[in-house]
Formats: sequence, structure tokens, C-alpha cells
Amino acid sequence: MNPNQQNIIGPERSTGLPQVKGPEINDRDIINDMLAMEKYMAAGYNTAVNEASNQQLFDIQLQLLNEVHRAQRDLFNLMHQKGWYKLEAAEQNKVTQKAQQFANYRSQFPYQ
Repeated sequence: MNPNQQNIIGPERSTGLPQVKGPEINDRDIINDMLAMEKYMAAGYNTAVNEASNQQLFDIQLQLLNEVHRAQRDLFNLMHQKGWYKLEAAEQNKVTQKAQQFANYRSQFPYQ
């Protein structure tokens, strides 16, 4: 990690991680497991949406996929708020470089 790299931490970061007193599962473990499950479900629903055989099935599965994404985001936000999901701030020049790279990719497609 770059020593000048800035971490993006949630507002409760000063409380730190839950204290582990033994093999018991703590709140962080439970929420992390829930987040992993939501990610797994999103992958499954994404495939189901792509392969839906009719419009009604497509619409229902798309709605479920959207609900899973919202639940996933809520869990991510909770973990970030508690300081349990660490993010690193990207350097502005790298963000600009990636944005330009994807703009170049997009310009290669005729259906913009």
C-alpha cells in the first residue's frame, strides 16, 4: 500500500473491531456472512434474469435482483459505518485515467 494512500473509513471507526472473547460469532461475522450471501444471490438472480424465458418471469426476477442489490448495499453501508469494511481512496489521476479508458471503450460501440 502506498504510504500516502488515504483510507476511507466509516464514522464509528474509532470504536474498532468487536472484541473477540472466544469462538463465538460476533456482529461483524454475522453481517459479513449476510453480505456474502447477498452477493451470491445477486450472481444467481443475474443469471436467472439473463435467461428468463418470458417477460413476466424476467420482470419478477429483475425485481428480486434489484431487492438483493439494495440489501447488499445496506449491509455494505452498515459495515462501512461501523468501520468493518475498509476502503482506500483512489488517487485523482487514477480515477481520471480509468474514466478515460472506459470512455474510449464505449466510443468503440456503434450503439451509443
